[in-house]
Amino acid sequence: MPELPEVEALAGYLRQRAVGRRVDRLEVAAISALKTYDPAPTAVAGRAVVDARRHGKFLDVLVEGDLHLVVHLARAGWLHYREAFPATTPLRPGKGPIAVRVRLDDGSGFDLTEAGTQKKLAAYLVGDPAAVPGVAKLGPDALAADLPTFTERLRSRRGQVKGVLTDQAVLSGIGNAYSDEILHAAKLSPFAITDRLSDAELAALHAATRQVLGDAVERSLGQRAAELKGEKRSGLKVHARTGLPCPVCGDTVREVSFADSSLQYCPTCQTGGKPLADRRLSRLVR
Repeated sequence: MPELPEVEALAGYLRQRAVGRRVDRLEVAAISALKTYDPAPTAVAGRAVVDARRHGKFLDVLVEGDLHLVVHLARAGWLHYREAFPATTPLRPGKGPIAVRVRLDDGSGFDLTEAGTQKKLAAYLVGDPAAVPGVAKLGPDALAADLPTFTERLRSRRGQVKGVLTDQAVLSGIGNAYSDEILHAAKLSPFAITDRLSDAELAALHAATRQVLGDAVERSLGQRAAELKGEKRSGLKVHARTGLPCPVCGDTVREVSFADSSLQYCPTCQTGGKPLADRRLSRLVR
């Protein structure tokens, strides 16, 4: 799933490439992807792209007339920028992975695609991003939150720190991958309980959040959309590295699996050398 750094980089790329171009047309191939009907997709035709922004993990493309195409790419969605489209024939609904296509007046544009069978990519055409339910519920931006705000937000929700970090109403922008990386950098168990964290542990977690996200944004900015996934993978130390050595201590990275997701961690760095048990079967290590 694209998280804060990748969405920030996608917004930056669109600011460089698309701002100033006029929208030729907005085509919707996956009817279920467009969550709004007023204004209609035809409303953006002929209007210039004036900015691209980020709200948590939501991408916001602003066009003239204060219209916003707000997109959540979900787990399997992505943005593909095309310097030229192969044909001017309109998209055929229900054919292929393309959900939405934005054609610009110079022949370029971008596709919003989604792989797999679980179609959760969501696009909204609105006059105010706050009209998007997910945006309206967002907590403070994870990269921008200062230590007092960060501490207050984490302590506002009692739970396992991994889950609280990824709750977009607590802090916005962190998903499964970067929460693993942040907890590894902070040397905290993903199952530590938030209201039991000391001030020192919260300070370390805040510093790790700023470091991990900041470094990822720095690596990602300026990259083409097609390169961002590889850039993300290259910077990961524990996430998606089950069975490989931890680059910090050399211990084997381990995994805890759930029904539809998993987490990765280093026992030596994060849990005092003790492997975590599956929370569905036994008592957790904290």
